Parts: sequence; structure tokens; C-alpha cells
Amino acid sequence: MNKGTKNLIYYLLMILIFGSLLYVIIRRGVHLQAANDAVSSVSGLRDAFGTFISTLDEHLHSSIGRLLMQIIVILITCRIAGWLFKKIRQPIVIGEIMAGIILGPSVLGYFAPEISQFMFPPESLNNINMISQFGLILFMFTIGMELDLNDVMKNWKDSLLISHTSMFIPFLLGTFAAYFIYDRYANPETAFMPFAFFIGISLSISAFPVLARIIQEKKLTRTQLGKLTLSGAATDNITAWYILAMIVAFTQAGNMLSALFNIGCSALLIVVLFLIVRPLLMMMGNVYHNKEVMDKALVSLMFLILIITAFMTEVLGLHALFGAFVAGMIMPENKRFRKIMTEKVEDVSLALFLPLFFVSTGLRTELGLLNTPDMWALCGVFILIAVFGKVGGAVISARFVGENLKNSLLIGGLMNTRGLMELIVLTIGYELRILPPVLFVILVLMTLITTFMTSPLLSFIQFCFRSKEKTDAQLRPLPNDTYRILLSFGRASSGSLLLDVAHQMFSRGKKRFDLTALHFTVGNEVSLAQTKHFERLSFTPIVHEADKLGLRIHQRYEISANAVDDIVRIANDERFDFLLVGASIAKSDLPADRKAQKIIRFFKLIFQPFTQGKYLISPGSLLEDKEKRFVEQTTHCAVGIFINRSFVQANHVIVIIHSVNDLALLHYAEVLIKSTKAAVSILHRTVGQVQDNEHILEETKKFVAQTDEAIILPEVDLLNESFDDPDFMLVSYSTWNILTEECAEALQYMPSTLVIHHRR
Repeated sequence: MNKGTKNLIYYLLMILIFGSLLYVIIRRGVHLQAANDAVSSVSGLRDAFGTFISTLDEHLHSSIGRLLMQIIVILITCRIAGWLFKKIRQPIVIGEIMAGIILGPSVLGYFAPEISQFMFPPESLNNINMISQFGLILFMFTIGMELDLNDVMKNWKDSLLISHTSMFIPFLLGTFAAYFIYDRYANPETAFMPFAFFIGISLSISAFPVLARIIQEKKLTRTQLGKLTLSGAATDNITAWYILAMIVAFTQAGNMLSALFNIGCSALLIVVLFLIVRPLLMMMGNVYHNKEVMDKALVSLMFLILIITAFMTEVLGLHALFGAFVAGMIMPENKRFRKIMTEKVEDVSLALFLPLFFVSTGLRTELGLLNTPDMWALCGVFILIAVFGKVGGAVISARFVGENLKNSLLIGGLMNTRGLMELIVLTIGYELRILPPVLFVILVLMTLITTFMTSPLLSFIQFCFRSKEKTDAQLRPLPNDTYRILLSFGRASSGSLLLDVAHQMFSRGKKRFDLTALHFTVGNEVSLAQTKHFERLSFTPIVHEADKLGLRIHQRYEISANAVDDIVRIANDERFDFLLVGASIAKSDLPADRKAQKIIRFFKLIFQPFTQGKYLISPGSLLEDKEKRFVEQTTHCAVGIFINRSFVQANHVIVIIHSVNDLALLHYAEVLIKSTKAAVSILHRTVGQVQDNEHILEETKKFVAQTDEAIILPEVDLLNESFDDPDFMLVSYSTWNILTEECAEALQYMPSTLVIHHRR
């Protein structure tokens, strides 16, 4: 008896014994019940279902049940709205803010008050507010960690001037406007100074995280313009939060003298944090900077420092968010340490807590409060002050430090972004009763409009100056005998593989080849710390392979919302001769990809009735989506789509010739012969006009006569033995589409293949 059978018998005996004992105990216990016990009465099916429904309703209206329902509705609405705004090239944060307004009294409460009352009754909102406040603490902690003080200091003279000029002008204009509206709009118990200062800071702050992501999308991160703007936005945020902390301290203290004690104690706390705690954390960061040694105890210590700092600033009257911001700034500067900490905090804060904050803000935003022309006029005035004050201040100061007109306008447009940081400021003002509901709504609208206009404004500025612009690749002088190749890869492992293919295909050609390796991180929510890590991780294998081959490659890394469109744009605009990309995993035979293919087959099986009898895993599906767009949308460069079938080296190549246009493949085969000493088998499928077939045969024989390694295969059916020996196949795009219809089953066993769309 083997071990498996013994284990099965033991398991069945255990179930039998324990089940019997349990049955005996239950039967004995039932007899102990009183004869008239209500528990023993059997209710009818209808009564049982009614009890079930009442139980569901009770649980739904419980605190935790309602909160979980609210979170589900909020997350789904925010993701849908964020996706829609992403489609129109707007920051996702704008969509999430709009989702909050939709779920609030302005939309849902107005059109469906019963549903709004059911999902968001006033007595349940405190739970959402408390959770969102904790999420803001985590978020401000990550913002503090994203601020690299070393980068700020590199351009501190220029960035300080740009930042403070773009802050002080709208701040001054905002306090001036507050003077005229104080009597009408301010709460009676609110002093003028905090009211005016809160209006001023609301109009002058920039949103560092949103701005950083816009700069990434616009491919400006590594430019002097991007670095200067990021440095200016970081200085803006630091200054704004210190001013805000003093305003909050004065408001909560009640008078200037008491506020001075709060500010003095807070200053002492900051000195201790930066001069004592921060150096200790720096030493820890130099030792504990990878996941292997960063255990839970260390992470717990960092969170404890965060909570203590937030608690101290809250007690001192500066608000917990200011403490969280400072706690992030004093974290170890080691980039790997900050990256790990950011990953642990940022995902949950962005994906879960911030949508709750947006909705809690939307629930306070009642557009119906703006019910007079004067209020809408005041909203327009605030928008004008915010835009012209911020943009004008940035443009004037940028020109003063030596930036050209275009860069100055771009800096102004970028600094005009407000987004989430502005909402946090407004929420603090609302909770402290400094901002009345009407002004809160007006300033929320100002936030939405100024953030929404950032991307269109930047595009308009770049459009106006487009004729004077050239990309770095266009400016790089290239000899006339240079063949420019753009190699775009997704996974890090595929980069080195595509480089091997490019080396074998082009290294021994008549022209010297110049290769640019391109990689995109897709998404709008990637932080600066993450991009540096992703770039290093993605390019390490291909750089190592280039060193082995003795090649010099140009590395190019970008953030993209739509990688396919950006690849096509770069290939078209920068005069590349050949675009080399990898096919999808649907035809890969790597073990990891085979696991993924099971999921693909599952969905294909589900939709099989709608495929009109096509082969279940037809290779033609490879070219139905992004690969097809590469071919159709590139205007002048050739496109190569590589299908990996455990490729190592092209030693035996089969070339499929189907039409006269396919003869261009012989030039690629010629280079392969030179670089790898490959044996080339040419398969001519006789189709079409006799004259074309004779020309193809003549050119093929001429090629074979010049090359000892090439032979012409007899015309055979691809379903037979054509794929038994070759380890590499060259086929044109047009012929590939024909083969996938006629020989789909045979192509399941094809070798590694390069599908080429050749252009003269």
C-alpha cells in the first residue's frame, strides 16, 4: 500500500469518527431543549425569507455595512470618472474630483435625493471623513518623501525667485479681493487676517504631485525646463505649507500672542526633527535600504515617527497634515529606501483613501449655493486672479532669470496647476470655519478649472512655437551611410532578445546602424522615485547585452498614457529607418508566457461562437491590434514584428516569397548570412501571374548563385515539412496575413519569426 492510499484511508476514518461523535453530541443536546422552546419550531418558507431580508437590511444599515457599501460606490465611480478623463488627456485626479461632485448634493442629491439619502446619510459621513483624513496623512507623507531637497538646492536661486513671485502676486491679489468680500461672505466669528490669508494661499498654491505627472507626460522630466519647474513647485509647496501652518496656528490660538507660542514650539519641533532625528534616520537609510533587510520592525518605526510628528503638529495647532509633510521630508535620502517606503504607502493612499477624500469634498460642494449672478461673477474674478496672478508671476520671474519666452510661458502654465493640494487647503479652511460654504464651492470650481486647463494650455503654447522646435534625435548629426533603428521593448527580458535580433539582422549590412532602445512605463500615476527605479530595472539587461556584443545604444525612457501612439509618433517624427517591436505573448513558447496563454485561450473559448469558425489561437490575432497599428500608422520606416519561439541565433533561415514585393526579404537574408553564417532556404509559393512568378524565380536563382549558403526549396504545402529544420523565418506582412488564413494550423509549429513590412 503506497503512502497516498494510506493517507486517504486515514483521512476518511478521521472524518467518520469525528462526524459520528459530533452527531451523538448534537442529538443528546436537542433532547435537553424545552418542549415549548421557540427555537425548535419550524417556520414557514415565507417567514424564513422575510427574516432573511430583514437581517440583510439590518446589516446593510449597520455602521460597517454602510461604510463598506459607500467605499464600493466611491471607488467604482472614481475609477470610471478617472478613466474617462484619462481618455481626454486630463489628470486622473480631475476625474476623481468630478466623481466626488457627482456623488454629492450637486448631482446625485439634486436628481435622486432618495438614493443620495440612502447611500450618504449625513450621520454616516463622519466615518468617511475620518478615514479620508488618515489617508491624507499618508499622502502628505509620500509628498514629503518625493521632494528631493538636493534637487531643490541645485536650482534654488532661480526656483526660489520663480516660486515666490508666482505665489506672492496671486496671494496679494487674493488678500486684496478678501478685503471687499469680508463683510458679506466671512463667518461672523472669523477674523479678517486668517480669512484674507486663506483666500490668498488658496489662489497661490501649486499641486506638486499632479504637476510632476504632467511633466512626465509631456516628456520634460530630464529637460532644464522640467527640473526648474519641479524645483519651483517643490519650493512652492514647502513655502505654502509653512504659511498655512502659521495661519492655522493663529486661527486656533485666537490671538497673535498665543499663536506665537504655538509657532515657537512648532519651530523647536522642526529644529529637533531636522537636526537630530533626520541625521539618525540618514544613517539607518544607508544600512537598511533594500527589502531583504527592511523588516516590519523598521517600517513600523517609520510609521511611528509619522504618527508622532502628525500628532505633535496637531496638538500644537498646525494641523496633522503639516506634521505628515515634515515627516516625509526627514526620511532617509537614500533613494532605494524612499522608494520602498513610498511603494508601501502610496498605492493604498492613492487607490483607497484619496477617492474617499474626493467624495467627502464633493459632498460638501453644493453648486446650488451659487444662485445669484454676483456669486458667479465672484467665481470668475477668483479664477482670473488665480490664473493671471500665477501664470504672470511665473512668466515675469522666469524671463528675469534668463529663460526664453516659450519656456517662461510653459513654466507659468505648469505652475498654474492646483489639483489635490488645493483641495486639501480648502478642506482645512472649511473645517476650521474660515471658509464659508459659498466660498468653498467657488474655490473648488477654481481648482477644477485651473487644473483642467493645464494640459490644453501647454499644448497651445507648444503649438505656437512648434516651428522652432527640433527633437534631440533630429539635432544629432548622422552620416548619410547610417541606418537608424528604433527598438521598442516592453518587458526587460525582451529588450536584450530584440537587441540580439537587431544585431544579427543589421550589423553586417552596407550601412552602419544606429540603434535607439525605447521603453515606456504606461500610466499617469507614476511617481518620480518610481520612474528612476523602473528605468534602471528595464534597461539593465539590454545594456549588459549591448556590452557583450560591443554595441553602443542610445537609451530612451519615457512615461506614456498611450505607448503605441507615442512609438508611432517617434518613429515618424525622428526619421528612423526601421522600427523593431516584439509581438504579443499569444505566440510565445516561453514557460511563463504559456501560463498566460491559458487565460487567453479561456477567453477565446468563451467568444468562440463569435469568431465565425476561425482557428482558436490563430497567429493572425497577433497583428489585429497594436502590431497592425504599427504597420499602418508609420509613414516611411520599415516595421519588424518579432515572434519569439525560444530564439537563440538564426542558423537556418526560411524565407517565404509570395509576391514580387517579397523579394526585398532577400536583402535581409543576405545580411543574416554575413553575420551568422546562416543557411537560407527560400520557399516560393507560386501564386498570381506567370510573369511575376518567372521574375521571382529569376531573382531568387540570382540570389542563390551569389550565395553558397542559400537554396531554393521545392514548392510544398506548408502543412508538411517546411518547419522541421529552420530556427528562424522571414516573412512579409502581406504574406503573413495570407498564411494565417490558409495555414493557421501549421503556423502553430513555426520557428521564431520576423514579420517585416518593408518600405523603400
